[in-house]
Amino acid sequence: MILVAIIGLVAATTLRVGITMQRAQAERDLLHIGEQFSDALQSYAAATPAGQPQQPPTLKELLKDPRYPGIKRHLRKIFVDPLTGKAEWGVIYMADNKGVLGIYSLSKAAPIKVSNFPVRFQGFDGKQKISDWVFTYNGQPPPPPGQLPPKPGQPGTPAQAPGTTAPGAPATPPAANPPSPMTGTPPAPAGEPAENPPETPPEPGPPAEPVDTAPPPATPEPPEPPADT
Repeated sequence: MILVAIIGLVAATTLRVGITMQRAQAERDLLHIGEQFSDALQSYAAATPAGQPQQPPTLKELLKDPRYPGIKRHLRKIFVDPLTGKAEWGVIYMADNKGVLGIYSLSKAAPIKVSNFPVRFQGFDGKQKISDWVFTYNGQPPPPPGQLPPKPGQPGTPAQAPGTTAPGAPATPPAANPPSPMTGTPPAPAGEPAENPPETPPEPGPPAEPVDTAPPPATPEPPEPPADT
């Protein structure tokens, strides 16, 4: 009896390990297939002629692009979901169901893999369901309904440098010169020459000493000696 119990326990453990390994492989296959869908959506957007939508109306347009007279393919086939075993996918559309933004598996199971995703799909970290893995053309979460996704090669709008004006925005008039912090004198209006400040008279110096202009006193001549007799 003990031997039978041990054999049954080993068999059950082996079965669980086998199911887990099979499930992990299915998730790896799903990531590979999702990457091909993502590449196909990116290829369709990059090949869009000017003035036409960059998102395909359905997944069928990825198999044969009707915008070109010849045969142009962005995806080889509609793959089978390795989690459900069916070639059926959840599709995220733009507003009014016009334009495919991404696809996802219809499996509601919890994933085994919850971290260490490729850089392209780092947004899948911590997801609670397989169906939360949404494969878009750039690997980023789809934008809110009614908002257009950025074009390929333009992930976002660059930040505006201080003091610059965005294209199409009205120019901002230059600000008036600030008052001088030293004197507080308001600046002259723009376009008019500034008035010269009044000259300050020099301070009076000390009074000059009077100059004696009287002639010096005459020096008396010495008396002549008496003549010899």
